[in-house]
Amino acid sequence: MSVRAGERLYLGLDFGTSGARFAIIDKDGIIQAEAKREYPLYLSGESHDWVRSWKETLFSLLHDVPLHLRKHVVSISVDGTSATTIIVDSDSGEPLWRPLLYNESCPDALATVKSIAPPNHTVCTGSSTLCKLVSWWNHVGSNQKHALLLHQADWLLWLLHGKLGVTDYNNALKVGYDPEVDSYPSWLVSQPYYHLLPSVVAPGTPIACLKEEIGNKYGFQKDCVVCSGTTDSIAAFLAARATQPGKAVTSLGSTLAIKLLSNTRIEDSRFGVYSHRLDDKWLVGGASNTGGAILRQLFTDDQLDKLSEQINPSQPSLLDYYPLPKAGERFPVADPNLAPRLLPRPENDVEFLHGILESIARIEAKAYGLLKELGATQVDEVFTAGGGAKNEKWIKIRERVIGLPVSRANQTEAAYGAALLAMKGDQQNIL
Repeated sequence: MSVRAGERLYLGLDFGTSGARFAIIDKDGIIQAEAKREYPLYLSGESHDWVRSWKETLFSLLHDVPLHLRKHVVSISVDGTSATTIIVDSDSGEPLWRPLLYNESCPDALATVKSIAPPNHTVCTGSSTLCKLVSWWNHVGSNQKHALLLHQADWLLWLLHGKLGVTDYNNALKVGYDPEVDSYPSWLVSQPYYHLLPSVVAPGTPIACLKEEIGNKYGFQKDCVVCSGTTDSIAAFLAARATQPGKAVTSLGSTLAIKLLSNTRIEDSRFGVYSHRLDDKWLVGGASNTGGAILRQLFTDDQLDKLSEQINPSQPSLLDYYPLPKAGERFPVADPNLAPRLLPRPENDVEFLHGILESIARIEAKAYGLLKELGATQVDEVFTAGGGAKNEKWIKIRERVIGLPVSRANQTEAAYGAALLAMKGDQQNIL
């Protein structure tokens, strides 16, 4: 694709659970290039050397950017997995400990965190960033005088701009940062490890120019700006361009995750509901254990396609299921012992699948209803991401059950959302 002289392009990099990708967009949001890389496997003793894998992937992706586009890239942003935590040396930036991944739990720290944080706070779960920090501190950290906590996206951005100790308020939420008052709360400031916490800016804030040696090596312009990032799930929401309160994105992956743009902030750890700040609004989210995982247990992809074709989506199913891969639900029903309900099973597989898809749609409708009960803005339109977004019959069933317009999001890749943050950073660049 040819680029006009003087064209400004924006590079977003997404570091997900199993690989990373980039997207380059122009000022109209049109994709000029994209590519992805799996993480290479490096071992450090018995365990995976994630730091080396991520670093190599970052520079491989920069190398994959088409040569003729590089000089037009004016800003860069990166998203990473939420609550993936790296403790580094505050002088050199070198990791002092292996990264603690997004899905790792530190139950040894949970009682301590619950004793200092307000009841039902977002940090009061074993996989929160704060639990990871407290666990590290109790084991080895209290002897470390020059340590600093970074999230995955922060560390990758530091490799590009060289300014240690900056994060964004989306990544910082699970370490205890309060985005409503824009500061760390007093209960956290009073802790002995508070000095490890990074300074916090809004996502998409220009931090510094791309390091000169990187710009020279890869052919990026010398005043290319590196901007603060966000988490991968928020970048995916941004990609859908759902910018008005009442707009929502349902992600139909292995689980059913919903995110709603709201004028009001709501938090309720009973249901796993919490709010991320997005400028002057709130991105309210929750996730059910229903979704693609249970469909995969029952049908192959080929069966799903063929059976779905035969469903009449305007005809309600009378089958009342609660499809779960195993016992336990959090949202919109907080019941760790809730048993899957998939009986009675009709002889006809088309009827069976219809009943499951309709039941998942009812759970989705109940989820949006619960968010309203908890005080969020009423949903008025739903965009769909994830593998389930490809099923047109399911979209029509969901539209009927929820009673709102439901459509596929044009863009769902987190890298596209990160590129939009890079564009935002360019528009407010004062470096």
